[in-house]
Amino acid sequence: MATEQVINGGKVHPAPRPMSAEERKVVFASSLGTVFEWYDFYLFGVMSAIIAKNFFSALDENTRVIFTLLAFAAGFAVRPFGALVFGRLGDLVGRKYTFLVTILIMGLSTFIVGLLPTYATWGIAAPAILITLRLLQGLALGGEYGGAATYVAEHAPHGRRGFYTSWIQTTATIGLMIALLVILGTRTYVGEQAFAEWGWRVPYLLSIVLLGISLWIRLQLHESPAFQKMKDEGKVSKSPLSESFGQWKNLKVVILALVGLTAGQAVVWYTGQFYALFFLERMAKVDGATANILIALSLIIGTPFFVIFGALSDKIGRKPIIMVGCLIAALTYFPIFKGLMHYANPALEQAQLQSPIKVSADPATCSFQFNPTGTAKFTSPCDVVKSYLASNGLNYDNVAAPAGSGLPSVKIGDKTVMSYDAKAANGKEEAARFKKEMDEAVKTAGYPTKADPKQINKPMLVVLLTIMVIYVTMVYGPIAAMLVELFPTRIRYTSMSLPYHIGNGWFGGFLPATAFAIVASQGNIYSGLWYPIIIAVVTLVIGVLFVKETKDVDIYAED
Repeated sequence: MATEQVINGGKVHPAPRPMSAEERKVVFASSLGTVFEWYDFYLFGVMSAIIAKNFFSALDENTRVIFTLLAFAAGFAVRPFGALVFGRLGDLVGRKYTFLVTILIMGLSTFIVGLLPTYATWGIAAPAILITLRLLQGLALGGEYGGAATYVAEHAPHGRRGFYTSWIQTTATIGLMIALLVILGTRTYVGEQAFAEWGWRVPYLLSIVLLGISLWIRLQLHESPAFQKMKDEGKVSKSPLSESFGQWKNLKVVILALVGLTAGQAVVWYTGQFYALFFLERMAKVDGATANILIALSLIIGTPFFVIFGALSDKIGRKPIIMVGCLIAALTYFPIFKGLMHYANPALEQAQLQSPIKVSADPATCSFQFNPTGTAKFTSPCDVVKSYLASNGLNYDNVAAPAGSGLPSVKIGDKTVMSYDAKAANGKEEAARFKKEMDEAVKTAGYPTKADPKQINKPMLVVLLTIMVIYVTMVYGPIAAMLVELFPTRIRYTSMSLPYHIGNGWFGGFLPATAFAIVASQGNIYSGLWYPIIIAVVTLVIGVLFVKETKDVDIYAED
């Protein structure tokens, strides 16, 4: 093999070579710490039902869910702000020290949740502190990813950045997988009752051990060579925020990175992992433990493809792999999710065909139930009908009633159930009546309340879920290297972090709320897929037309 290769208009770089011991240490330390940060971040989402009972117990069941969703969404909402705060710090003082701070904040916040008294003990202070800790987690994660990706990429030899940074890309999936496995293991060991009472704290408390290991390893690392070189030459940016977003030449690249890369990557990623889990549990009515195991198996099978596609991007480019991932995801989501229903709950699929549900209502009285923060309440007679059906994963057809007509009605088979006015004096009694009649009508029409374990085709579900995980690896495996390569060293941490976390924190993090609103509005349990499909297509078009390939970029260049 030649020792040098000539690229970029004659600039000479060393040819790709095997990973050195020091570089392996860098990749391992950065990836391990990021795995633990994602583990910490996902615990809340996976155990949201238990969190709701322990910290929002003074509220009714529906309001508990609302406030738990609010706390969960808060972590996603603040991620871009964490990117700004810690991105700026990383470009001013260095990559190493910044992501030491982020992992310390994340680890301590998670550990404290495991010690935090519940509402029954501390009252309103308990949920208030919980939400504060969740905000700190989101801020820390906003700074962690950019630091780890930048640090690894700046250690990687030219021609191997896709391979090196792809290990960072496995961390979110591995963190989710570890969270699922630790929770399942704890539940199995202590039993469901003990887990609900105190066992849920164990996965949180374990984070202090993970934090100690991560800090010990990261403290042994040195600053990245690219940043150290720039610092030695006195070229560190004095104002990374204004350089990144106040100058059009850089701001333009930030916008393209968001719309032409990370937005589509985010919706494909969240659809393949989170929305798939949501669909299995809420729409297909698979029990939580089985759904988690199926997702975990698909993640185990699919995770190596992050590295495969990262390495491939060093040869054929980052952009083609990401764009193809967005394309095939958009083309195949509908048949894949219909396949999930077919193999998970064939009885429900059959009931939907034999006993269709029709909602007759004045369209003017129906809201679009978009609720990303979990704080909005939809209480019109039309909204309560659609919320019940969408929450229970039931397909329905909309029938437009004349303007000013009476209460909406739901027809299931030969049974008709009238809605109610939630604001009336007898609203609570009517709500109970409506739920009882709907439950009976749904059951009489043959709609199963849960998937029959004997009818679940687990091998086929794992196949379909793994296919979607592979889509995730295509869009996510090469993107860290591409984002690093889009920006100059002096503002790299700041510039790459913001589009990444807006894409993943907002476009991806709010996917379940957006999809639910679409399902509630349209009545088709698959209609929520239009959101990730449209975003993926927009990214495909913008990315193909306007985003440049970056695999041969010199990341030591000043501009």
